[in-house]
Amino acid sequence: MTLQLRFQLSLMMFLEFFMKGSWFVTLGTYLKNNLGASALEVSNIFSTQSLGAVVAPFFIGFIADRYFNAERVMGVLHLIGAGLLLMMYRAGSAAAIYPYVLLYFIGYMSTLALTSSVAFRNLKDPQKQYPSIRIFGTIGWVVAGFAISYLFHWDAKDAVAAGALQQTFLLGAACSVVLGLLCFLLPATPPLKKNQSSFHWQDALGLQALKLLRRKSFLIFFLTAIVICIPISFYYQHTNPFLVATGLPNPTAKMALGQLSEALCLLLIPLLFARLGYKKMILLGIAAWALRYLFFAYGNGRDLSFMLILGIVLHGICYDFMFVVGQIYTNKIAGEQYRSSAQGLVTVAMYGVGMLIGFWIAGFVAEALKAYGGARYWRYLWLTPAAMATVCLLLFAGLFKEQQPGARWLNTKRRR
Repeated sequence: MTLQLRFQLSLMMFLEFFMKGSWFVTLGTYLKNNLGASALEVSNIFSTQSLGAVVAPFFIGFIADRYFNAERVMGVLHLIGAGLLLMMYRAGSAAAIYPYVLLYFIGYMSTLALTSSVAFRNLKDPQKQYPSIRIFGTIGWVVAGFAISYLFHWDAKDAVAAGALQQTFLLGAACSVVLGLLCFLLPATPPLKKNQSSFHWQDALGLQALKLLRRKSFLIFFLTAIVICIPISFYYQHTNPFLVATGLPNPTAKMALGQLSEALCLLLIPLLFARLGYKKMILLGIAAWALRYLFFAYGNGRDLSFMLILGIVLHGICYDFMFVVGQIYTNKIAGEQYRSSAQGLVTVAMYGVGMLIGFWIAGFVAEALKAYGGARYWRYLWLTPAAMATVCLLLFAGLFKEQQPGARWLNTKRRR
């Protein structure tokens, strides 16, 4: 890999995640404090990310894989995204901002897949080279959080009250323009299926892998992946408003510590596989979600602020041991025949179905608890997903059994 190619792909990853981190982390706080959005309106706006995850495979499979270079599609989508972020900046109500966020996430979730495609197809040894490229995405998210808290001070309580968080959309728009222009300078990545005229929506959603659900182990994992995304949605929707309300200094920068722990845990996964296996690692991931919510429920931004920090730092175990290990498990259990389809199915199930349900439930719970004030409201709010994660943990521990990879199972099925 040449130095120029490394720089281009690393900058692409940095800007891709800096852009989202520059406005999405504080979105819940902005909606509640500056646009006066209700809990249900906030949940509907956050659910656009899940809707985008469902729509994106159709766009990638039908347009990007067949007609245009991946880097050009990315460039156009990011330039359109900049315009949508400007419209979010100008929106004066939750109802007005909703369609812009929805359209933005349809495009953004598509670019997430395209960035990986551009990187993989231009690296000679993706397995070894990709991690050192992808890490710049995590760095971009962390830098965005620190910039909001320590450089611009937009998330301080007084600044939030004054509407400073509105500036995050301008920061995201500027980054989107830069990335959009950069995409046209990336190595040419032509469509892989240019000569294929047919498009099957079943393939885009990974429905070919539904046969794998006949295996009890994969079925239990699949259902667990959907269910655990319900309490996970509480974190994305409510954490930043909670940290601001409880008075934790520089909350957006503090939340970026979760991405640092995520990078560290990625390095630990290969070392822990030999000792723990899939089941124990996934159980640790689910348990970490329950524990972090207990820290949030009983911590505060003053004398117990260390509990909030611990809850944030647990993000590496929460995310990597559930999502990343789950992807590795899916890759292993599916076998060569269903590998791509199974990954698509699990992705749509978690980021689409699971989180979509989760965002709505998080909104209904917050709306139901609004009669409580201050610390009681937040305590009951966080105890709800803690209980959900605990039930999910017990069910997975009792029902899931580790089995051999899919190839062996498929051969058994053929013999029958």
